Amino acid sequence: MKTEDFDYYLPENLIAQTPLEKRDESRLLVLDKQTGEIEHKHFKDIINYLNKDDVLVLNDTKVMPARLYGTKIDTGAVVEILMLKEVKKDTWEVLTKPAKRIKEGTIIKFSDKLSCECIGIKEEGIRVVTFKYSGIFYEILDELGEMPLPPYIHEKLKDKDRYQTVYAKNIGSAAAPTAGLHFTEELMTKIKEKGIKIEFITLHVGLGTFRPVSVDNINDHKMHSEFYMMSQKTAKVLNETKKNGGRIISVGTTSTRTLETIMNLYGEFKECSGWTNIFIYPGYQFKAIDSLITNFHLPKSTLVMLVSALAGVDNIMKAYKEAIDKEYRFFSFGDSMFIK
Repeated sequence: MKTEDFDYYLPENLIAQTPLEKRDESRLLVLDKQTGEIEHKHFKDIINYLNKDDVLVLNDTKVMPARLYGTKIDTGAVVEILMLKEVKKDTWEVLTKPAKRIKEGTIIKFSDKLSCECIGIKEEGIRVVTFKYSGIFYEILDELGEMPLPPYIHEKLKDKDRYQTVYAKNIGSAAAPTAGLHFTEELMTKIKEKGIKIEFITLHVGLGTFRPVSVDNINDHKMHSEFYMMSQKTAKVLNETKKNGGRIISVGTTSTRTLETIMNLYGEFKECSGWTNIFIYPGYQFKAIDSLITNFHLPKSTLVMLVSALAGVDNIMKAYKEAIDKEYRFFSFGDSMFIK
């Protein structure tokens, strides 16, 4: 398949720059993957599409304030780094700007409490650095770092908690699992009261998932790997749900990739952790999930390919066109879609 098959034109004014005041007031496009039928609702209406035997699977990763500004100690030049993933304790893969000036041995100082040294060079501007600090690392990061909003968001975020889900728990992501941003604690309580189970997995989101695919043939695209975890409790609930004929409804493409990875590896859900670079595109046979709550994704991205694998390319492109015609808000702070 060609990358161009997943391209569409989006007017710039439809890229949401700020979150809505109320999370669950965002719009919800409901797409029937079998018929292609479309309904237009609001996110709080999602409860009407959930049944008593269903289980919602949410990604409880927490976004790090992963953007840091420092200076090279040899020249005093300003350097921006974006932390991507921890490869071992205090050693991280990071994106650097300007990348060409960061060589092995370069030391960057962020404050009297925090510095890092480049110990390796990888492709696409990625460097491997070791952090040195005095104090508790994540407390220092919270003090010095900025939330790593995507490059298409130009507005300053007034409340950094709005780029976290209300259930964020396990710190480690370079980007938010944005489908979960629509949930409020009140809505989650109502969902549970209706008898629908809510379970959590963790996948620490890297930036590779969001980047447009740059090769012509999608089979040539190389996915970045991301760390995931599933607990024994969640595995048990999901296996029982499958056995009893309930639906597994994934909240977000990150949850989907985790669930499908585990099912591909073990043929069932089980307590586990590891790294996944699963690439889901049309032709893929879903083994774990039945339905998906997701946002609207960038043209030519692996995420558009994933939702097209679930609902069909034609259905997705038609739904996206209708969302554009009806001026839905797109991307991280935008509106949502339920593929039922």
